[in-house]
Amino acid sequence: MKEELTLPKEIIEAYKKLDVPSISDAMDKLKLYGGLLNIKAVVPDTYVCGQAFTVHYVPCGQIRGTVGDFIDDILPGEVAVIDNNGRQDCTVWGDIMSIYAAQRGIAGTVIDGVCRDINVIRELRYPIYTKGTYMVTGKDRVYVDRVNDTVSIAGVQVNPGDLIVGDNTGVVAVPFSKAEEVLKVAQGIEQVEQMIVSKVKSGMKLKDARKETGYHTLQTPVEEK
Repeated sequence: MKEELTLPKEIIEAYKKLDVPSISDAMDKLKLYGGLLNIKAVVPDTYVCGQAFTVHYVPCGQIRGTVGDFIDDILPGEVAVIDNNGRQDCTVWGDIMSIYAAQRGIAGTVIDGVCRDINVIRELRYPIYTKGTYMVTGKDRVYVDRVNDTVSIAGVQVNPGDLIVGDNTGVVAVPFSKAEEVLKVAQGIEQVEQMIVSKVKSGMKLKDARKETGYHTLQTPVEEK
């Protein structure tokens, strides 16, 4: 990752303490959209948080390039974000790449497409988020034409250095330039939600706790309240 696109470690560590829905609500409040629709955890109860190393695939024609050699360029703590145009008829990630990624300390993988070899991946507890699984190889079907460039994941633009956060609920992509702002808003939302939990545990009715804390407008942009 280029130095100018590197987030402070404390920012990333702070995100790791947040739930993905709170981050999503914060992005709504800031009029940002980063939810990656239908990208789901292949390994339940895993969590991913790190900056994006982006990869773009295209279909093979006369040119037949490689399918996974980019992995040597991903730094520990980064997330491989792979745009395979949502294809579910051929995979671009499997057991060997997962073993190597885990060994190198790569934070996880997000694919607009599918993966295979999930028994090994689940054994490793490697965090990977995809549109599903399928056994057919991508070799001779797709190849990497560029890395660390703008890609599209589930219709959302993702750039190198954007922050990727995923859990059982789903995955969000936070623009690099908005990461600190989204963090502050998400932390505020979680504080309010904890207040609501505390109030109802003390006997308050849920509707009263929500009204008192402004729950229904937590995600609403300020100018629209």
